[in-house]
Amino acid sequence: MSERVRQKCSHSEEKYQTNISLETLDSGGLNSATVCGVDWTTLPDDTVIQLFSYLNYRDRASLASTCRTFRLLGSLPCLWGSLDLRSYKFDTAAAVSLSLRCKNLQRLKFPAAGSADAIVSLQARELREISGDFCRDITDAALSVIAARHEMLESIHLGPDPCERISSDAIKALAYCCPRLRRLWMSGVKEANGDAINALAKHCRQLMELGFVESDNIDEVALGNLSSLKFLSVAGTRNLKWGSVAQVWSRLPQLVGLDVSRTDVNLSAITRFLSLSRNLKVLIALNCPVFEGEVDRNTMHNNKGRILLTLFSGIVKGVASLFADNLESVTDVFQHWKEIRNGDKNLDEVVVWIEWAISHSLLRIAENNLKEFDDFWLTQGAAVLLSLLQSSQEEVQERAATAVATFVVIDDEDATVHCQRAEAILCGDGIRMLLNLARSCQEVLQSEAAKAIANLSIDSKVAKAVAESGGIDILANLAKSTNRLVAEEAAGGLWNLSVGDEHKGAIAEAGGVKALVDLIVKWPPSSTDVLLERATGALANLGADEKCSVEVALAGGIHALVMLARTCKFEGVQEQAARALANLAAHGDSNSNNAAIGQEAGALEALVQLTYSQNEGIRQEAAGALWNLSFDDKNREAISAVGGVEALVALAQSSLDASQGLQERAAGALWGLSVSETNSTAIGRQGGIAPLIALASSDVEDVHETAAGALWNLAFYRDNALRIIQDDGVQPLVHLCSSSNSKMARFMAALALVYMFDGRIDSAVPVGPSPSSQGSSKSLNIDGVGRMALKHVEEFVSSFYEPQTFNAAAATLVPTALAQIAEAIRIPEAGHLRCSGAEIDRYVRMLRDPSSILKSCSAFALLQFTMPGGRHAMHHSCLLQKAGAARVLRATAAASTAPIQAKIFTKIVLRNLENHHEVSS
Repeated sequence: MSERVRQKCSHSEEKYQTNISLETLDSGGLNSATVCGVDWTTLPDDTVIQLFSYLNYRDRASLASTCRTFRLLGSLPCLWGSLDLRSYKFDTAAAVSLSLRCKNLQRLKFPAAGSADAIVSLQARELREISGDFCRDITDAALSVIAARHEMLESIHLGPDPCERISSDAIKALAYCCPRLRRLWMSGVKEANGDAINALAKHCRQLMELGFVESDNIDEVALGNLSSLKFLSVAGTRNLKWGSVAQVWSRLPQLVGLDVSRTDVNLSAITRFLSLSRNLKVLIALNCPVFEGEVDRNTMHNNKGRILLTLFSGIVKGVASLFADNLESVTDVFQHWKEIRNGDKNLDEVVVWIEWAISHSLLRIAENNLKEFDDFWLTQGAAVLLSLLQSSQEEVQERAATAVATFVVIDDEDATVHCQRAEAILCGDGIRMLLNLARSCQEVLQSEAAKAIANLSIDSKVAKAVAESGGIDILANLAKSTNRLVAEEAAGGLWNLSVGDEHKGAIAEAGGVKALVDLIVKWPPSSTDVLLERATGALANLGADEKCSVEVALAGGIHALVMLARTCKFEGVQEQAARALANLAAHGDSNSNNAAIGQEAGALEALVQLTYSQNEGIRQEAAGALWNLSFDDKNREAISAVGGVEALVALAQSSLDASQGLQERAAGALWGLSVSETNSTAIGRQGGIAPLIALASSDVEDVHETAAGALWNLAFYRDNALRIIQDDGVQPLVHLCSSSNSKMARFMAALALVYMFDGRIDSAVPVGPSPSSQGSSKSLNIDGVGRMALKHVEEFVSSFYEPQTFNAAAATLVPTALAQIAEAIRIPEAGHLRCSGAEIDRYVRMLRDPSSILKSCSAFALLQFTMPGGRHAMHHSCLLQKAGAARVLRATAAASTAPIQAKIFTKIVLRNLENHHEVSS
């Protein structure tokens, strides 16, 4: 089982957008206004309007479509003063469908690329605020058109992605067209020259907040002409001349807050700002390496009532000093400010700006994920993020949640989180805060909170807290969201929570299984790869639990997963779909999933084709699925019929330099197929023996144990036994029989050697060419090789022999003594092995063989196969009874010439048969 975290990278806005169309907003839904006998149209209008205000746009449209009354109320202007379309595909057609409702629209959040014409088509001439994400493609011309059509704009925010195609021309257009502009914040603008900034100073006399962050070329001197500025942010901006900057900006008469975080500002400039600025209250300098290298950290904190916020100063106490009398009692600074607000408008503006600036910088620091910030996050950074999660500004809450999701991750690929950081969020009541945000009716908040919960849940302590706080129910509900990004993050949370066995049942009880299956069915593979990977990964984890695996099947999960394995081209989805099918097929004895997968059209063909993938993870999971499926007799033959033998032989051959997991599963799948004579013969003819011998030589226990199992099955047939000898397989099996730390590997290697040298092969036989020998042939002395091999088999059996105990048991024949020996020499894993009637007959025949080695090994094997509690013990007992083995066993136990081990082993087998007979009767 594996888990994933959302990678810290910018996603294309197209990937997560859902259409808002005329059909979405105006199509009919329910044909009756009454549900369950309640006439909802009789509710007071105010109540219905309030209900509408809590819904997202799609749900609002669905409710409005139920009747004429609701449609009229749902179109009231008071419900359309603000729009957040960042999670939707916002184009001209969508804008036209919205335009009738947007005449009084004042606030708009939009995905920027390609949205200029759409914004104009809204005909929202009353727009006061616009905020755009994914701004890489927005151009000077597009922004100029928006400004020209919306002269009442007061606030413009474009970012956090860099506005690489915006330059001074667009800034001048904003200045000319939007004289009421009070706030302008842009990220990564290409240029803001003196003409553009002077135009702002001349035409936008109310401009009080300006942000040019992460930008390249800003005329810092011209910024000194913006006499109305109260707040200025140049965080992350390069190429500023700090010698002149400090002199010019310190003369700004209204400047209250200045953010120079993540710049190369120096101590001299900071000192000038603090000493020369007339009204400056707050200077933010987070992550400024030059300044931090020059300053004495013990003395720089508060200068003449002016607050300097740095990574090494107490941010919470610094902000609290603006409004709190007792700094020691303040731990949640922004929440404390909300509680004691005293109507001071100027102070409110300062704290709102601080929240905005700090949340932006902390997110950028989290994205860089540098080791040197460990101490900062643990001493104060996590606490500040927790405080920001409770901000009154949704944008700040979003960034804080994103920062939590990001800073906790050490490695995206390995799904590794920083446990101390995760527990700092846990101890600070952050799980409750994030779950509250996940309950929000704002979809962007839902997705960012779900993402943070998902990443934090990789830590087992946090996962437990999420479950105990009702987080599984919340995520299961969010997974049903019609918003793709919300559903994706919720699926990621369920994926990570489903890693722990203790949460699987809770996810199923919360309806999570059906929600995840529905996601696969609802969203087409194209453009939803990440969502499908997370949903499928969660189902794969859940499928490992027997009860949950039944739930997955009942919810239609087998069909959905097979569909993905057949049609989806995204490697992450293919890998998780194969893993899910492997886990669902792993409960062959307790439910019908194994057979059901084999009966699903195209399932086996898809898995066989996935073994040819260029992606090793996909090949590994597909081989694992085929291994599990091969335990069903019908599946085993069906896999062979669709080219499974050829595919798995090729996989085994190519896996010799691959990962241990792939090697084990390739050998295991061949082991499973080799149960039948037809498949076993085909594997030998296709060249499957040579790679299995190589895998049997592996130092990795799981690999050589599985390969030994496959060779054991193959060696039952004479031609394969000859090929094993020809391909120099005797020595690796002898080595396993003698030296492996796995008793199971030693056991199966011994059985393979016994099959090969029990007298079926002539003492001197010319061995013809096999697929792995390039046409060569050679003659081998079978007797010599066989004597050496059987000697090691004898040593293996003798390793379970304790003379004193065995002699005492032979003398007394007390049942308890036999039981003690049986338990002492039992190999628990051998209870999972299943033999055919032909194999049992062969062991019985070996009991009659004059060779004491064959007698002892055969008796030892039958003992392991019939031990009470073994999965197939009753099956083996029935086969022994059909073969008339009881008489042979008694004869061996009584034979004076038989080794004492063989006598004791056969007596234990007889005891086992009696026990099984009593149980069955």
